[in-house]
Amino acid sequence: MPLLPPRLRPGDTIGIVSPSTHVTEELDGQFEHGVRFLESLGFRVKLGKHIRSTSWGYTASPQEKAEDIHAMFADDSVQAIICSQGGDTANACLPHLDWELIRAHPKIFLGISDISVLLNAIHHQTGLVTFHGDDVMWGFGRAPTAYDRDEFLARLVEGRVGEIPPNRERRSIRGGVGEGKLLGGNLHCLLKLAGTACFPDFSDAILFVEDIGVTPEGCDHAFQQMKQMGVFERLRGAVVGYVDGLQDDPSQMQMEDILLRITAEYDFPILKVDDFGHNCPNTTLPIGGMVRLDADERTIEIVESCVRPA
Repeated sequence: MPLLPPRLRPGDTIGIVSPSTHVTEELDGQFEHGVRFLESLGFRVKLGKHIRSTSWGYTASPQEKAEDIHAMFADDSVQAIICSQGGDTANACLPHLDWELIRAHPKIFLGISDISVLLNAIHHQTGLVTFHGDDVMWGFGRAPTAYDRDEFLARLVEGRVGEIPPNRERRSIRGGVGEGKLLGGNLHCLLKLAGTACFPDFSDAILFVEDIGVTPEGCDHAFQQMKQMGVFERLRGAVVGYVDGLQDDPSQMQMEDILLRITAEYDFPILKVDDFGHNCPNTTLPIGGMVRLDADERTIEIVESCVRPA
């Protein structure tokens, strides 16, 4: 059974950490806008000690990143943890994380992009359901939509189960129905876990992926790597989200078409959506939560609670 975090309630405190790129001076106003958005929903905000640190010249040290994560999990006054933004260095703190501390203090942990590394690693090592969704700076700090707000509240405050509403029209790439635990995130960041003790177990899983600035060749090599690692032979389904850049060029072969070609010998369903990814509205997805994918009906349903009463 997965380990469920308590749901959020109005008045709760949300801790902010920067496990990947720090909060930069030039984007500090955007970050503050994201903080104010969370406060407008009725939450208090507590900032991690090292969210602006550049002690390594370009980012905080791995130890500083882990220290902030540990502090937020251990702090009983903090009910949820949201990452400031993604970047490229979240995997640096993995060897320094205290999995037993995290397991002993289950809390909502939310992020996107490079934070996919931590979302999947934490779930794999502790069983805690984590959440893929808007971060402070880019998701909540620019112009969050009603879809962003409603999906955040539905999943983490209301604890709503059932069908995830579509942000835009969905497409069935390969029909069929599959049910399993949801794993994934940013395609290339997810593969940073390959060869480590934190790589997810995709047995009977529904894989979801998105990316930014990727080429067809980049999609190909990532999916070929996953195939050679035995990921696809274990899946029950796959969902491709918004692929920023590539999706805007219809002359190029798209990620979902490349996935279909590379997995031609398998029969798991594939659904294309625009419900999550970079520079689009985002639903909030439970990593480690049980979902049912129906590519024929173009639905994704959360079938079990992914948060528990506070």
